[in-house]
Amino acid sequence: MSQRHEALGIHPIAADGEDGVELLRRRQVLRRARIVTVVALVLLALGSARIVWMRMANAQALKEDAVVHAVLHVRVASPQAAKGAQTLTLPGTLQGFVQSPIAARASGYLKRWTHDIGARVQKGELLAEIETPEIDQQLSQAIAARGQAEATLALARSTASRWEALRQKDVVSQQDLDERRSAVAAATANLAAADANMQRLRQTEAFKRIVAPFSGVITRRNVDVGDLIDAGSGGGRALFTLAQTDPLRVYVNVPQSYAQLVRTGQAVSVTQAELRGRRFEGKVARTAGAIDTASRQMQVEVNLPNPDGTLLPGAYVQVELPLPASGTLTVPGNALIFRAEGTRVALVDAQGKVRLQGVTLGRYLGESVEIVDGVSTSDRVVLNPPDSLADGDIVSVVKGAA
Repeated sequence: MSQRHEALGIHPIAADGEDGVELLRRRQVLRRARIVTVVALVLLALGSARIVWMRMANAQALKEDAVVHAVLHVRVASPQAAKGAQTLTLPGTLQGFVQSPIAARASGYLKRWTHDIGARVQKGELLAEIETPEIDQQLSQAIAARGQAEATLALARSTASRWEALRQKDVVSQQDLDERRSAVAAATANLAAADANMQRLRQTEAFKRIVAPFSGVITRRNVDVGDLIDAGSGGGRALFTLAQTDPLRVYVNVPQSYAQLVRTGQAVSVTQAELRGRRFEGKVARTAGAIDTASRQMQVEVNLPNPDGTLLPGAYVQVELPLPASGTLTVPGNALIFRAEGTRVALVDAQGKVRLQGVTLGRYLGESVEIVDGVSTSDRVVLNPPDSLADGDIVSVVKGAA
């Protein structure tokens, strides 16, 4: 028994009572429990302190990372003056300098035509002849009527002359003499009317010969021998279409934003896709001087020399207009912010603080856009600003940005 007690570290107690042994045993168990509890509490305290310390360290690191990542890094650019050389390319269609359909003034049948499409003719050259039997007969009748009126006038004059002599002898009354004078006046008027009718028919008969009103190229022939020709251009068809091909006209529509920069006499270049490597120089002949309310464009006429006939009327071409600088500032197109309150740009001051500035846009120049009002050359404009950017945000400007 004593050996067991020594192994367990318990002092032997006299075995004179069972109660003493039980009490001793309970005291030993309580002491051991206290030691285990203290050790566990110390371990728990150390673990809790370590966890609290780690959480505090992580929170501090997270706070520092949040502060670092909260700063937005941006690239900036300064507004620049618009470049001096600007070229505006617009589509256009070539037209003859003078282009006109030629219609007949006299009705009849086409007797013959002398030139076909593609023929170059000079002013006054015969193009076709028309047979007009009705007009010929009307002219003959008018000539006869004029002769009749002339004879009537001669008779009236001789009668009035005789009555003048009789009136001097007081053989006839003054009223009879006035009647003979009136007859002379009426016969004179009838002769004038007959002359006018005869001249009208002669001029109409002259239209039997269709001649070129100006020098040019015949671009269309719509009739053939034997066709019935109706007089006038309202109900009748045009016999020929004649165009003057040197120089040519080109009409282009310039947008309103560029209309103020186009001037009369300004040099332009014309190119045609089929004529690779060739450029044709022309000049602005005139402008409409007003903006079309339907299209918001201004019509511009360009005169284009064509001495060798390389360019053909009706061809589709590209017209390049070199324009002077407008004097406004430009910013990259990716600097614009479109909000409900209007177009904005983000400006950065020396402290890195953002200010959203409203701007007035001018012309779009491809990668850049003109700013009419709102910025100056000393401002720094944010490129590719995020949608969440607002007034008062703090940003960090990337060094070395354009």
